[in-house]
Amino acid sequence: MPEPNLIRMIVVVKCVAMTKAFHQKVNAVTEESIPSEKLHCLTLLRHGESLGNAKGYYQGQADFPLTDKGIEQSHALAKLWQAEGVEFDLAISSPLRRARQTAEIIAQTLSLPLEFEPLWMERDVGQISGLSREEAAKRFPRPNFIHLYQPLGIDGESLLETYLRAGRAIQSLMIRPPGRYLIVSHGGILNMALYHILGITPLPNFQGPRFRFDNTGYATLTFEPEEHAWRLTGLFPLFPKLSAEQANLSKFPPPLPQQTTQ
Repeated sequence: MPEPNLIRMIVVVKCVAMTKAFHQKVNAVTEESIPSEKLHCLTLLRHGESLGNAKGYYQGQADFPLTDKGIEQSHALAKLWQAEGVEFDLAISSPLRRARQTAEIIAQTLSLPLEFEPLWMERDVGQISGLSREEAAKRFPRPNFIHLYQPLGIDGESLLETYLRAGRAIQSLMIRPPGRYLIVSHGGILNMALYHILGITPLPNFQGPRFRFDNTGYATLTFEPEEHAWRLTGLFPLFPKLSAEQANLSKFPPPLPQQTTQ
């Protein structure tokens, strides 16, 4: 029977091969069926682990930096994409520190131009920003029912406002020429961006589907303007969790943690 370390290496190699093969398959289909110069190719990426994530705080637009782990995650993903030959024409990031730091690491590794767009900031959760769950529950008890128009944390954004802002963020991309765009943002606003793209109606009281973006998890999509055709080509919550050490095949990827505040 193979040694445990060898088994871990085999599994990680298979993960790498499967991820690379998927990208190659998507690229091949795109190149064969639709000229790339006619497509908007989007990668929607959530930032690496932040101090707020690690502490379990509600973040919203509170400006927490990346932890050492988050920096490691960002470098690991950047090196993976570099090794796979993944290319982008432009990176666009939320200006919040956790997203900005992630984007800067990736942009530097891949030699990308980088812009900052406030539309991609996380949902404003008002006065619960920066609070622990316990403190937030004590100071701002959750109502029995939260409708679509109700601001979070007294003076934050409602779900409808967040959804509409996500639509404006997508609009800001669609008026750019076709190309390969990396968007570095946050779980809440990225969920609303996918709602907008996929035609999902937001529901009150935190109901409806949720797309899980772990730290440095991402979704890939294409848009063909001539047919108004969106295609969701991939969701990658697992593989980007590899650390720099794990990317060198020395360890098996850790189990998926429970997603915390965005």
